[in-house]
Amino acid sequence: MTILLALVPTFAWGSIALVSGKLGGDANQQTLGMTMGAFVFALVTFMVVRPTLDLRILIIGFLSGVFWSVGQNKQFHGMKSVGVSVGLPLSTGFQLILNTIAGAVFFHEWTKSRDFILGFIALALLVFGAYLTARQDNEAGVKTDHQVLDFGKGLRALILSTIGYASYTIIITWAGIDPLAVIFPQSIGMLAGASLFAFGKTSFDKYVWRNMLSGLLWGIGNVCMLLTIQSLGLAIGFSLSQMGIIISTLGGIFLLGERKTKKEMVYVVIGCLLIIVGGVVLGYMKA
Repeated sequence: MTILLALVPTFAWGSIALVSGKLGGDANQQTLGMTMGAFVFALVTFMVVRPTLDLRILIIGFLSGVFWSVGQNKQFHGMKSVGVSVGLPLSTGFQLILNTIAGAVFFHEWTKSRDFILGFIALALLVFGAYLTARQDNEAGVKTDHQVLDFGKGLRALILSTIGYASYTIIITWAGIDPLAVIFPQSIGMLAGASLFAFGKTSFDKYVWRNMLSGLLWGIGNVCMLLTIQSLGLAIGFSLSQMGIIISTLGGIFLLGERKTKKEMVYVVIGCLLIIVGGVVLGYMKA
C-alpha cells in the first residue's frame, strides 16, 4: 500500500508542468497561481483533519514553504529557457542526487552494504534515464520547436531550483514533523515566497487564477510524498515521487508540441525505461 501511495506524486506532479503549460502565463504567474491552489488544498485539509500545531511546526512549515517557492519559481524560469522536455529531466536528476545523498548519508537511512549497492544502482538508472530524456541530437540539421533558448541561463535557474526543492524536503525530514500538520503553515510560506517573486512583476489576471488547478495537483502529491518519506525515508520516498518525469517528458512532446528528432525519441524511450527500472529497484529495496 505504501508503494502505491508513493506513486500518487508520480501522476500528480508529473502532470503539473503539462497543466501549467496548457493554462499559460509566465513563471511568476504560474508559481503564484500554483501556491494559491496549494493553499486552498492545505486549508481544507487542515479544517478536516484538525492537526495539532505548535510554534516549531509553524516555523519549520513556513520555512519549508519559502524554500519550495524558490525551487518552483526557478524551475519554471529554467523550463522557459530550455523547454519542459529538457528542463524537467535535468531538474529531476539534480534533485534525485541531492535528496538521495541527504537521506542515505545525513539521515542514515541506508545502513547495510545491500542498501548502498541497490540504492546507487537505482540512482544511477534514474539520473542516466533523466539525462537521456533531455539529450539533444546536436548533429541533426533539423530545427525543432524544442530548441534550447538559453542553456546557461536555464541551467543556473535549475541549480537554484534544486537547492530550494531539496531544502523544502530535507528540513521537514530533519524535524520529523507530521505531514498532515505541516502542510498548512507550509502553504503560507509558499504563498509568501511566491508573492515576493511576483511583487511588482505580475498582476492577478486569468493566468494566475487558472494555475490554481496545478496547485491542487501539487497539494495532493505533496501530502502523499511526505507520508511516503515518513514510511520509506527521504532517499527512497523522494526518488519514487520523481518518476513523474516520464509523464512530463512524453507530455511535453505529444501535448505541448516540443518536437523531437528520431534519434532523440530513441533517447527518450530508453530514458523512460531506465527510470521505470530504477523505480522498481527502489521498490524492491523496501519490499
